Amino acid sequence: MAHDDEYGQHERMFTLSEANRLIPQLNSKLTSIQQAKAVLSRTKEDIKKASAQAQYGGGSTVGHLYILGLQQVSANLQAIQELGILVKDLDTGLCDFPHFRDGRVVYLCWKLGEQEVRWWHETTTGYKDRCPLEGLA
Repeated sequence: MAHDDEYGQHERMFTLSEANRLIPQLNSKLTSIQQAKAVLSRTKEDIKKASAQAQYGGGSTVGHLYILGLQQVSANLQAIQELGILVKDLDTGLCDFPHFRDGRVVYLCWKLGEQEVRWWHETTTGYKDRCPLEGLA
């Protein structure tokens, strides 16, 4: 859609309606990532023990779960990034959508659990500085 020389580092710019149409897909992918991260957290200690014992033939009954969790996080994160969406925080499901407005790029800001995109911020700021969309001049 956009070119590097026109918009900087972002390959895709989103309209508000385009961003909002992607919310169900983002909800699904981010929920899968969080579920996989929970599995990784639960199996991490067992994997560390198995790794420490590897030279003695180690092994783990949860190794396959750990690997599936890593694959699930990686595949879902890659799918989100391929859409042109910027993932800012996996734990909270915080995402930004590059948006061209009044001659500059800003970020439409959305977090898992929000029904639609209602916030924005400058590319040089973040979540704590986000403003309501009504304030987007």
